[in-house]
Amino acid sequence: MLRAAWKLDPKEGLARLCTQIEGLERSYPKAAASLREGMEETFTINRLGLSPMLRKCLATTNVIENSLSGVEGRTGRVTRWRDGAMCLRWAAAAALETEQNFRKIIGHEDLWMLQAVLKEGQSASNERPIPLDEERVAA
Repeated sequence: MLRAAWKLDPKEGLARLCTQIEGLERSYPKAAASLREGMEETFTINRLGLSPMLRKCLATTNVIENSLSGVEGRTGRVTRWRDGAMCLRWAAAAALETEQNFRKIIGHEDLWMLQAVLKEGQSASNERPIPLDEERVAA
């Protein structure tokens, strides 16, 4: 249901989800409440006007989950941390090790589109643009 709605225009997708939520409300009120909670945010990527491949990659939490599981795998066996500084050093070292195993983001060729949208949004709010290091993301 969600995947089908995400393929639609944001307004049409929201309308379809609202209809589905009303149907779920009777039988599965908690599921309906969960969908209703973040419904507007689920269409953020669609509103940015990105390419389908980049939108598909950014619509999942895989990028975050893979990096966190890599850090966990490298630090999970440590049972005794001397102090907070040691924990931070190990986490940073594990993140750098994990980074070496990253693959390209699907649709990385279109990251310029995301950069342009972000710059446009930041200039509209008079904030300093965040530089996007495309070489590092694509590597």
